[in-house]
Amino acid sequence: MLNKVILIGRLGNDPEIRTTQSGQTLATFNVATNRRWRDRDGNRQEETEWHRIVCWGRQAEVAGQYLNRGKLVSVEGRLQTRSWDDQQTGQKRFMTEIVCDNFQMLGSRADNQGQQGYGGQSRREQPQSAPPDQGFDASEQDDDIPF
Repeated sequence: MLNKVILIGRLGNDPEIRTTQSGQTLATFNVATNRRWRDRDGNRQEETEWHRIVCWGRQAEVAGQYLNRGKLVSVEGRLQTRSWDDQQTGQKRFMTEIVCDNFQMLGSRADNQGQQGYGGQSRREQPQSAPPDQGFDASEQDDDIPF
């Protein structure tokens, strides 16, 4: 089975950087994607969808350093839905988000201040494997989220 998401869109906010109780760095931000089509009458329609992105470890640090509101970005990751009980209402709440495996800044050099990809990697270079201290262990993920 496959759970893979690929998005290209613009950041709606600067990344929010936090550290979990176990010391893991976590970045969250929203990416907007647009869908355009023509309706039955031939009129152009457009719809914007917002996606919550979660980065862990070194990627979270890089996101906090280089990404900001309005940047065009490509994000690859997996879809995850988590649930919790709302402390105020007692109702079960759900949130679907993309857990980022990789991101790349897109657009002109001026838009990205000379940064072309994750950590400034040139698009022509072959991607290198993530360092072993990437910091994301899927088995610890649910236990370490402070919310």
